Amino acid sequence: MREVNPMDTNRAVSWQMYIDAPMPMVTIFKTLDITRLMRLKESGYKLNMLLCFCILQAAAGTGEFRLLPVGKKMMEYDKIGINVIVANENGGINSCDIPFESSLETFNARYLELTEQVRRTCVDHEIQDHMIVGTSSLVKYDIDGAVNMYSGIFNNPFLIWGKYRTESERVKLPLSFQFHHVQMDGMEACEFLENVQRKVDILAEEIAENRAI
Repeated sequence: MREVNPMDTNRAVSWQMYIDAPMPMVTIFKTLDITRLMRLKESGYKLNMLLCFCILQAAAGTGEFRLLPVGKKMMEYDKIGINVIVANENGGINSCDIPFESSLETFNARYLELTEQVRRTCVDHEIQDHMIVGTSSLVKYDIDGAVNMYSGIFNNPFLIWGKYRTESERVKLPLSFQFHHVQMDGMEACEFLENVQRKVDILAEEIAENRAI
């Protein structure tokens, strides 16, 4: 992680336009088809873990996720991770950062290890030197998405989803994606969401191929 001159990045124009905006966050809504993830869920994987893995895979391939305005500084990150909210054993919630892994099995092991640690200790797990993608899963509730609050402190991209829906033979998941306009524009955000869908579509095929080897 290092500070860079925003005028030397491809976000220079957006920096000038939006860094002093009173509400610089943008929210886009999309419905994912997660039918193939449900097949992996049936084989024993947690659905939330699978979604986080696909989101991280898509984010890692999107250059804009490496830059983030922090206060009035532009920071560039070499590493990326994802945050999940964990229900702890005392009935409250805690925050858990999980680093990017290119392997599903490695990511799954880290996800299970870290979320269990946070659940048991009731202590947040934070990674300071990673660009963290925030998530919140309200799986008990049938929602289309949410527009998150903007505090002026937390500028990280954030995805929220609720309960999935079954439509004929397909399983659909509406979600919302909030991002700082300095970090990316609508086109990059939409391409990222389409890439999440692509990662969802090919993950089951990749797992089947690896198991066949």
